[in-house]
Amino acid sequence: MARGDCLISAATRVVGVLGWPVAHSLSPPMHNAAFREAGLDFVYVAFAVPPEQLERATAGLRALNLVGANVTIPHKEAMASLVDELDPLAAAGGTVNTVHHVGGRLKGYSTDGPGLLRSLAEAGVLVAGKRIALIGAGGSARATGLAMVEAGAASLGVINRTPERAQRLAHDLNEYARREVACATGLDTRTAEEWVRSAEIVADSTDVGMHPRVDVPPVIPPEWIGPDQAVVDYTYNPPDTVLLRAARTRGAQTVTGIGMLVHQGALAWELWTGQPAPVEVMRRALLEALEAVAR
Repeated sequence: MARGDCLISAATRVVGVLGWPVAHSLSPPMHNAAFREAGLDFVYVAFAVPPEQLERATAGLRALNLVGANVTIPHKEAMASLVDELDPLAAAGGTVNTVHHVGGRLKGYSTDGPGLLRSLAEAGVLVAGKRIALIGAGGSARATGLAMVEAGAASLGVINRTPERAQRLAHDLNEYARREVACATGLDTRTAEEWVRSAEIVADSTDVGMHPRVDVPPVIPPEWIGPDQAVVDYTYNPPDTVLLRAARTRGAQTVTGIGMLVHQGALAWELWTGQPAPVEVMRRALLEALEAVAR
């Protein structure tokens, strides 16, 4: 297929995203732009799969000889038990966001954490040896927390509205690291404030400030943030969240969720194609799609 050719042929390879709902996904324009740029005869589509049909849909990946798929809410945990093999991060986290089909076998990967690390590195923020305040204890926090541990973070303070969930995540991070690297506390505690104030990186994995509820207070008080910190918000819609705006007023470096989304997608793209992903093409396509949604 020539670059820019959008024709689908009998030889076109298919990848996609499994989710419920999934019509809002911006992954199709991002990945298809990358396929066009690389001149690859691939197409990326969205599959709306209700939870009770996920097992059959996964079997369909094999039966239809799809190259693979991304996996999004609410299927990431369930997919971990449906693939034939898990990479170490996916196995440790119990979640899968990328599936690669090779020779009739499905291997599950978790690219969210490595995608975040690539995004931070792109902004000049390295995790190794850093004190990190990780806000939230859901699937995204788990995936990125494991990647941070693997990258050599000095410490992770897991902060969550429900302290019990934070404690479970901290325990699992310590088990994975085989050292005491993580501690947990509730969001409305003096300890949370101390951890955020002393952190070198503040990472918000929650959906506070996500479209359409953009006019809400940030997940943590702005006065906890200082000028010597890097603050990353995993939310990408809107890219400039209420937390990031507040962090800039305090002099902190800010990193949007755009980079994490682009890089986790690029890692999946590289698994499927065996080629380096055209990251800037993917970023541009994602930003254009976000602008179209905002109109």
